[in-house]
Amino acid sequence: MKGIILVGGEGTRLRPLTCNTPKPMVPVLNRPFLEHMIEHLSSHGIDDIILTLCYLPDHIQSHFGDGSKFGVKLTYIVEESPLGTAGAVKNIEDMLDDPIFVFNGDIFTELDLTEMLSLHYKRGAKVTIALTPVNDPTIYGLVETDRDGRVRRFIEKPSWDAVTTNMINAGSYILEREVLEYIPPSSYFTFERGLFPGLLKMGEAVYGYPSNTYWIDIGTPERYMKLHHDLMLGGAFREGVRDKLNIHPTAEINGPVALGKDCVIGPGVLIMGPTVIGDGCRIEEGSVIEGAILWRNVHIGNRVVLKNCIIADNTIAGDGCGIDDGSIIGENVIIGNGNKLARGIRVWPEKRLEAETISF
Repeated sequence: MKGIILVGGEGTRLRPLTCNTPKPMVPVLNRPFLEHMIEHLSSHGIDDIILTLCYLPDHIQSHFGDGSKFGVKLTYIVEESPLGTAGAVKNIEDMLDDPIFVFNGDIFTELDLTEMLSLHYKRGAKVTIALTPVNDPTIYGLVETDRDGRVRRFIEKPSWDAVTTNMINAGSYILEREVLEYIPPSSYFTFERGLFPGLLKMGEAVYGYPSNTYWIDIGTPERYMKLHHDLMLGGAFREGVRDKLNIHPTAEINGPVALGKDCVIGPGVLIMGPTVIGDGCRIEEGSVIEGAILWRNVHIGNRVVLKNCIIADNTIAGDGCGIDDGSIIGENVIIGNGNKLARGIRVWPEKRLEAETISF
């Protein structure tokens, strides 16, 4: 079957991590996020996949190629300017047959796509929208359905007294090709605010597919980190073989910890999970790392303390640094000796922080 993954966005909420890296390529457990998505789609027989690109498309194309090494066929469509979720699908209408699977490219989910398709056919739906429950429905657009699952209305960011359901649009859809007729060509147009409400007004059969399976939007650093912690603490994570590692015998590693290849862990280092350390990282003597995510080729000096932070590729943290909860460090940053970066600090790529620049 054929699927479309919408991966054209700039990922502005994830900056500085996405300044030089498109959101689908940010690593999750040391693999690009998009690899996890493709693997899930393939497990449900969706092995002919179209990627709609706009921001930094070469990063994605060079990594995945034709998709053969990932067991799928990949086709790339590069938009000159963003077309929106529905406009991107309309743009490739002549490449599509029924049914059309469409996925937002920043959603990690274990959704049962096989069952979702079965119900789509059984109901004779023109559109099926995956739904997921949330604790605070006032910050989302709600999808209200009747007892048979047919969508009655969409409620955008309601106040608590207007909340009738905790189910929201989960960013995975099945469409019949005929509904693409309602999308204007060569225009910015979305499913959420354009096509789906329009179909309801015309009385078309739009259904919800509610699911309590794991679901998270990785669009913010907080949720990106939460995904890692959830995966590593959820019971299914396996550390695997630690390949080409140099770990000093006095270092202590308390899992769950994902270590990439070619890492060097120095004497007296303490690493506490859930922590991810990417390929080629070097952790010097006496440093303490807890709940952090390190990308590739990060150099951590002596007696550095990292806690629940994210550090992108090729960054150097000098001796005696401290990087606290929720801090996000971009690529190719140099942090001078003794700096203490407080909770929630974000540092853009290519910055050099001297000792007197940021100290708390």
